[in-house]
Amino acid sequence: MTCRLSIEAETFPIAGSFTIARGSRTEVKVVTASLTQDGLTGRGECVPYPRYGESVESVTAQIEAARAAIEAGVSIEELQSLIPAGAARNAVDCALWDLTAKRQSTTVAELVGIKSQRILETAYTISVGTPEKMSEDAAKAASRPLLKVKLAGDGDVERIAAVRQAAPNSKLIVDANEGWSESNLEANIKACQQAGVGLVEQPLAAGKDAVLAEVEHLIPICADESLHTSKDLESLRDRYSAINIKIDKTGGLTEGLKLLRKAEEMDYVIMVGCMLATSLAMAPAMLLAQNADFVDLDGPLLLAKDRDHAIQFEGSLMHPPSPQLWG
Repeated sequence: MTCRLSIEAETFPIAGSFTIARGSRTEVKVVTASLTQDGLTGRGECVPYPRYGESVESVTAQIEAARAAIEAGVSIEELQSLIPAGAARNAVDCALWDLTAKRQSTTVAELVGIKSQRILETAYTISVGTPEKMSEDAAKAASRPLLKVKLAGDGDVERIAAVRQAAPNSKLIVDANEGWSESNLEANIKACQQAGVGLVEQPLAAGKDAVLAEVEHLIPICADESLHTSKDLESLRDRYSAINIKIDKTGGLTEGLKLLRKAEEMDYVIMVGCMLATSLAMAPAMLLAQNADFVDLDGPLLLAKDRDHAIQFEGSLMHPPSPQLWG
């Protein structure tokens, strides 16, 4: 049965700025796909990511190129070969799940076998900066149970120590966003161990991380930029013991579910993360995060403005999304 596709590019301001090893941003650009059929509309949001060669224009063009097949009634299964994994497929995939649930008068959670969604506890991100600025930010967030600390390479030993001192009772995970090198890898990992860090995310650049198979893993090391879909898991086993699942990388909930199942079978530590985005992008990811070891879905908390019917947060606790939002 045919449907109508609409594509919208939107911009949401960040509260302050968001800084990682690759630079700073003050706003988030997202692309939303909406599918309407028989008066019902399903939506999906994606974040084009320049690191993966994506832009608002390229993602919009990818979806437009598939418009005829989408509006002719492409199935969720057929979509997986119609558009490659990435942000564009994510938006359409999540819109299809949302529309399917509405047409069947059910929820996406029930469609994927989840009877009741749990309240989740998300990490809260501390942007990279000077040790003094990060200490200040960590002190303000010290009541949160889990902090995700963005790092950049040189100077990270001091940054880690500053955050730990400012937030002595919070669990810490760190994310280098490919910013470390072989020369500072061991010193930075040792500093993380001394600070009681529970996870080190993507210390080295994807494709240049073979040395991780040779160093002692004092702390679980997590693949982010090195991991996109379930096809990547086998090649990463000697380098990583944890993975970060993001639906903008997997190309939607469908491949996200496949990746999650395979990773669990292979005994990976599971983190479910996100690009910086609105509640509409978090809602499908929350389904993947129901039993995750680490949840990093704080995108909406970092925005100055979220969508209507936004996910409700109590501190770091995330309540299941309302049906008016998604799912």
